[in-house]
Amino acid sequence: MHAAAPGLPSPPRRSAPDLPAFACRTAPEAPARPEGAERGSTGAEAAPKAPFTAADLANSNAGAAVGRKAGQRSLHSAPAPAPPTLGNNHPESPEWRCCSPTLRERNALINNELGRVRWLTPDGARPQVRPGCRSSVFYTMFYGDLAEVKSEIHIPDVEPVAFLILLKYMYSDEIDLEADTVLATLYAAKKYIVPALAKACINFLETSLKAKNACVLLSQSWLFEEPELTQRCWEFIDAQAEMVLRSEGFCEIDRQTLEIIITREAFNTKEEVVFEALLNWAEAECKRQGLPVTPGNRRHVLGRALYLVRIPTMTLEEFAKGAAQADILTLEETHAIFLWYTATNKPRLDFPLTKRKGLSPQRCHRFQSSAYRSNQWQYRGHCDSIQFAVDRRVFIAGLSLYGSSSGKAEYSVKIELKRLGMVLTQNLTKFMSDGSGNTFPVWFEHPVQVEQDIYYTASAVLDGSNLSYFGQEGMTEVQCGKVAFQFQCSWDSTNGTGVQGGQIPELIFCA
Repeated sequence: MHAAAPGLPSPPRRSAPDLPAFACRTAPEAPARPEGAERGSTGAEAAPKAPFTAADLANSNAGAAVGRKAGQRSLHSAPAPAPPTLGNNHPESPEWRCCSPTLRERNALINNELGRVRWLTPDGARPQVRPGCRSSVFYTMFYGDLAEVKSEIHIPDVEPVAFLILLKYMYSDEIDLEADTVLATLYAAKKYIVPALAKACINFLETSLKAKNACVLLSQSWLFEEPELTQRCWEFIDAQAEMVLRSEGFCEIDRQTLEIIITREAFNTKEEVVFEALLNWAEAECKRQGLPVTPGNRRHVLGRALYLVRIPTMTLEEFAKGAAQADILTLEETHAIFLWYTATNKPRLDFPLTKRKGLSPQRCHRFQSSAYRSNQWQYRGHCDSIQFAVDRRVFIAGLSLYGSSSGKAEYSVKIELKRLGMVLTQNLTKFMSDGSGNTFPVWFEHPVQVEQDIYYTASAVLDGSNLSYFGQEGMTEVQCGKVAFQFQCSWDSTNGTGVQGGQIPELIFCA
């Protein structure tokens, strides 16, 4: 009999060959722990060096073991007990098992008949006793109204390493997740209804989100029906659209996911980047289908996705240098688009005409006033720096700086964002100031993700002969919409900037 939970998705695709199935059977008692076996591991291994058994837990729970009746009946000498009448408040109800996240609560179930299940691992090792008390699916499988009466139940669709991670968590509360096992572990946790482990997998995926895996994780979030992970992926893709579209991971998605991504209004990138990404995906899809990479085949595999690119929102120069020479548009389409750019009577086009809205950058202003004096603020290549933290995840797009207090002036500037001394991004550029007390934005090449409750350091090194304005009456806490910023002085600041005054009056961010 194949054990499967109804309504759950199939496991994630994997390129590895089919793995041998697990099998399990009920066991009369826990065998003695093998000599030299270890109780657990805090390392990154997918499973303990020696199998973790219920005897280990019994040894660590000696007080409870003493109270057990010596005449407890064996599952070999008597049939399995009939399922008790379980209510929502009963300590042995399936709901209790699913909602008991700690090891101590699970120990209450391990020392009874519901906690004894023997798992046969596919590596030929002898069976080991493992607890089945943490999963309501295990409970139903062995002790429910439709309990399996065969001595073995095969589990063919869960990878062994993921199943061992599941069992280790049920025994020891330890969770060992790696990038190459987390999706398979999430599938196992979903299938056997172990919500605490599933949540840990989701948290791992959220913190591991990068440009190269954002699109793949987006499709997986739909598969596993995880709306919070879906929203997190969209926030990342919208803010770092250019990096995502140019990543190898974008070329690995299916066409349905491609079409959904291409329709995004909040893309923070130029349309020519979207078109180039579409061509790269089409080339990869031709190779997957074993087709020669020709303009005709590219157009064929793209299908209607080609008409989701907003070509008319490109500049005429961008279109002429890019899409017009890509050989993927027909001559009629190319001619019509050129006429649309230049003619008074514009032809009808099959491409969307409206520009994407993109993300609206917000500004966190940390000073209540600005001023200038005849002897400050000067720049001799020294660093102005401030530390900040946020209460929710945002993307820092750039900094605003003060300019000259004595007429127009040009400044060379190097801006930088660091976390724990490590440079996350930097940009070397120039900006013109007009002699007013206004702030002037300086942008990073790409928005940078910053996590909540972690201090980051924003720095600027300016080079210019003119004195500039500087901020006064600085605030340690600033509320910007739904995001709260906290500021503190930075040891990197050697030009006088701090919480109360100085440079870097604004952080530019997307939330």
